[in-house]
This record gives sequence, C-alpha cells and structure tokens, in this order.
Amino acid sequence: MKILQKLILGTLITIAISCQQTGDPISPPVNTSVNFQHKTTINVGDEGASEITAFDKTSKKLFTVNVESNEISINNISDLNAPIKETSINLDAYGSPNSVAVFDGKLAVAVENHVKQNLGKILVFSTSDNSLLNEYTVGALPDMVTFSPDGKTIVSANEGEPSDDYTNDPEGSVSIINLENNTVTTLDFTAFNDQETTLESNGFRVFGPNADLAKDVEPEYVAISEDSKTAWVSLQENNGIAKINLVTKSIDNIYPLGYKDYSLANNSIDASDKDDVTELKNWPVKGIYMPDAIVYVKINEVEYIISANEGDSRDYDGFSEEVRMDDLTLDETVFPAANDYLNKTNLGRLKTTTTLGDANNDGKVEELFSYGARSFSIWSANGSLVYDSGNSIATETLALTPDRFNDGDKRSDDKGAEPESVEILNLGNERYILFVGLERNDQVLVYDITNPTSPQFLQILSHSGDEAPEGLLIIDANDSPTGKDLLVVSNEDSGTITIYENN
Repeated sequence: MKILQKLILGTLITIAISCQQTGDPISPPVNTSVNFQHKTTINVGDEGASEITAFDKTSKKLFTVNVESNEISINNISDLNAPIKETSINLDAYGSPNSVAVFDGKLAVAVENHVKQNLGKILVFSTSDNSLLNEYTVGALPDMVTFSPDGKTIVSANEGEPSDDYTNDPEGSVSIINLENNTVTTLDFTAFNDQETTLESNGFRVFGPNADLAKDVEPEYVAISEDSKTAWVSLQENNGIAKINLVTKSIDNIYPLGYKDYSLANNSIDASDKDDVTELKNWPVKGIYMPDAIVYVKINEVEYIISANEGDSRDYDGFSEEVRMDDLTLDETVFPAANDYLNKTNLGRLKTTTTLGDANNDGKVEELFSYGARSFSIWSANGSLVYDSGNSIATETLALTPDRFNDGDKRSDDKGAEPESVEILNLGNERYILFVGLERNDQVLVYDITNPTSPQFLQILSHSGDEAPEGLLIIDANDSPTGKDLLVVSNEDSGTITIYENN
C-alpha cells in the first residue's frame, strides 16, 4: 500500500511540475459519484402542461411545451429554491407545440399545423426577450426538434401521422435547417420504397392501408453525433432507426430493429393484468422494439445510440391494428394448447397486432407479437444490437417499488412500464450515466453504462404518483444554478417539472 501511495504521489507531483512549466492550470479531479435526490417541483399547469423542457444556460430559464395552454411556459431557476414563472410564449396563431430545444440564446419550437397533416413549422425565438427571430416550414407534424452540437443546424423529425379516418396520410420526413444561410432541406423516404420487402424480412414494419414505405414511416425522435455530421432518427411504429448524413443531406440507411424473444430467461414479462399476481414468466411471444426517444453517446471513441423501447400501435377510426391475443385464432400445429395460452391469466389479455404472425394468410396465427420491448437498448452506429436490458426494468421496479410495478399491474397486459425517454450524463468522459423515464410507473431508472455491454443498475427516482415522465433533460454542473448536475423531468400527467440534484 505504501508503495502504491508513493507512486500516486509521484505522479501527481510530476503533473503539477509539468503544469507549472507550461503555465496550464491544474484541473480538479472529476467527481464521478452518482446520488440524485429530489430538489424541487415546479407546477406548470394541469394534465398536458409539461411534456418536453429545454434549458438556457445564460438566462437560467426552463422552456416547457405546454399543450394544455398551447404555449411554451417559462420558469427562471436561477434560484432553485424559489423558481419564478415568467411570461409564456403563446402559439395559438401557429398551431400546437410538440418539442423545444435551446442553443446559444435561441429557442427552437416544433409546431404542428392546425390541420396536422399539413406542413408544420419550426419557430425560433430569442431566449432573452421571447421575440420571434425566424420561422421555417418543415414536413407534416414536426414531433421533435434539436440543435446540432455545433449550433449550425436544426433537425426536426416530422411524424406525418394520418387523419383519424386514414384518408390523408402524409409522408414522414426529416427537415434539416441550415442556420448559416436559413435554408431548409426536407428529406423523404421515397428512395427506400423499392427496399420495402427486404427491410420487412429483417423486422421493419410497413402496414398502413394503401401506404408505401415513404408514407408509412413516422419519424419520432432525433439524436445527433458530437461532430454534428450524422443524425439518427427513430421510426417508432415501423420498428426501425434511420441514419442521416447531415453533410450531404441524405438518408443513408434504414436499420430494422427486429424482435425480442420473451421465451428467453432474461426476457421474462408479466403479460396479464387479471392474474392477481405480479410475476415474471417466459412466453412464446416476440416484442417489437419500437423505440420512442433515442440518445447518442460516444464512449471510448465508439458511437452508440440508446433507445427507450416504448412501443406504439396504430389505433384510428379508419384503421386499427390493435387487438388482444384472445381475439386471435392460433395455429393448432404451433400452439396445441391454444385455449391455455389465451386464458386471461396467461396471454389472453396481452395487446397484440393484426399485422404480424399469420405468414401464410390462412387466418391462423403462427407467431405472437406484442408492442414494445419493456426495456432500453444500446445499438451500434450501424444499427446492430450491442445490449438490451432484458427484464431489468421489471425486475428492479418489482423488487424495490412493487406498488409501482407496471402501474400497479394495470399495464402488464399492454406495454409494461413503458420506457419513454432516455438521457445521458457524461461525467468527465470517465463515467456515463443513463436515465430511463418510465411513463406508466411514474419513475426514472438510473444505470451506469460506462461499459456499454454490461450496464449496472444504480437507483430509482420516484417522487410522487401519476406524473408520467415524458421528457428528460440533463443540466451539467458547469451550467447549473446550483453548481451540481441536475436532472429535469417533464411530467405529462401531473403538469409538473421535477428536478433532481446529484449530491
């Protein structure tokens, strides 16, 4: 031990002498401890008043999508013990807000048209005085907006959802806004129409009535590389991720995400809300990953995309794919005990799709599928699965907060805890912390992903019930009003912002 202490001391002395000779300051050691505790809660409004939040480090303001009031609500958190509500930005003249992002005094707001199948807008405001700086026309239903790390580009995922009667289904698209010359390039997916069969064979879904691939894709969320050259876009309903070249302004690839096997031991689920128990079991069912939020991270010079595998069905008046498994007719050669499988205490209550499982179109299902994967996944930059959390979310919540498990067991038949959002805290390039928001459990789970192939669960953040965390935001200690890392959680159901501090 003494020898080791002498070696460490000698190393520190050498570094100090070197810094004195070069004139460089001695950087303090990075605090890599993780212990997030509730700091404060801000009431924004009622249900729908708090969906996505962005932070301006200069003014110390939070800008929050408030669907209830059709505005961007603003709270100054210079003093976290006494946040101040400021004048909001009303959007009645434009449409409905879906997403916000901030960079260098600019607030970007994604606004869907009053008729959401029409073209939407990205509005850019000044964070200092709320003045409108510019507006850009983008694709139908811009659902998520973000700045590139260098601040030169805004990217929006334009979902292009159909009308309720499914007679108007605009193309999904991605818009790239060049802030240096104020040009907008909107990319569609028509170039991939002739690849539909190949993509579907690898687990990509194209299933809307009378829709080709370009109409069927619904871009959901955007993650951008640290060099600002590449974007990844989740295609939730289609079960894929698209890779975008921001330099050439082109879509390079679509990566089908395939399916998750719930018959494997580490992938066990609770599939029923009517079995009177909270118990994880294995079933001959495949989960459809269907990522909602995604986030980019670079660890040891390797790029990764992390997805929250919420799942989402299409359920419209004009077309619905959603049924329960007891509505299916199973192929008796594959499921000889079909009645046992479809009992409500087994798989009968589990939500499934009419668009998969009957490969020979004989009306009998040979494979069973369910929405989402009840997990988070780590993917390579080229769409290969590096790690999936399996049943970790269910296992940890059941062990530590059994009353919250699958929303009191009420969502076991649907998508479980519904991992909705993900965010990363980079602690000095030494430790990487992942936050996973669980919409139905009203919780945030915390993992150490420094080793991306073997993440470690750290803690559960639970403040109060009926919150439904929709958006997660990290405020780095260098920008934080308290000088400590903050996690900002936007809660859709409670209309609140919950802030946790790393102590």
